[in-house]
Amino acid sequence: MQTTELSRRELAALYDDIDAAERARSALLSLGIPSTDIRLVRGEQSGVAVEDRRESMGFFEALADLFMPDDDRTTYAEGLTRGSHLLTVTVPAHLTDATLDVLDDEGAVDMEDRIQQWQGEGWTAPGTGSFEETRMGFGTTATMGDAAADTVGLGGAQDHETIRRAEERLAVGKRDVSLGRVRVRSYVIEEPVSADVSLRSERVQIDRRAVDRPITDADDAFRDQTIEVEETAEEPVVAKTARVVEEIDVSKAVDEHRETITDTVRRTEVEIEDDRDDDLQR
Repeated sequence: MQTTELSRRELAALYDDIDAAERARSALLSLGIPSTDIRLVRGEQSGVAVEDRRESMGFFEALADLFMPDDDRTTYAEGLTRGSHLLTVTVPAHLTDATLDVLDDEGAVDMEDRIQQWQGEGWTAPGTGSFEETRMGFGTTATMGDAAADTVGLGGAQDHETIRRAEERLAVGKRDVSLGRVRVRSYVIEEPVSADVSLRSERVQIDRRAVDRPITDADDAFRDQTIEVEETAEEPVVAKTARVVEEIDVSKAVDEHRETITDTVRRTEVEIEDDRDDDLQR
């Protein structure tokens, strides 16, 4: 896969399975990418490399409107002649990561591995260094391959040429990633409990017995009398009290550390060979 470093980026992915390419296209539409910014080029049905390179050139011309180096366009055209299918999409920079995830999830071809496979079959790659991709922070950059070396001769009216030295610079960003989550939830359950309690009751007993004795003054006989006794009993009384028995604190501990990112960057060096004869210049 590759991108161009613009505010809108053009991504390309090769698929061996047309159904996978169609699924990727549907997922891109779900991201809100307009259908006019998505293009699917179907490859040859035979799925084998053609001997006549004119067929490959036809695919090359069909990809002429893609913003990519000719070497990469030639490589993708080769994939199309071998039966693979090319999906391209133009997205704003903030959707680059999400789009790359969609293309990867549907099984996009690893172009480095595929090129090595073709080279093992005798195919000659048009250039080297392409398809190198680096994800960083909130953007994606890709190197598009080394430029060809030009030899310029000065003569006639042309008495000045410029060789420009170029270099890549590493930019490292950062983004938040999920490491999992901890959820603490409280809920109410009811469970049966039991407790023993002693209960007391009082009952009225009436005993009648037959006697035969003379009445005395203490008997206080021949008058109305009423004796009233109340029966009592204890019954259980249930009361519940609520108490806090534990506290669970949920917080975040912040840890910061430094990490060294190692990568490679390229630069152009200039070598000057001066074989002029100082004696002849005097």
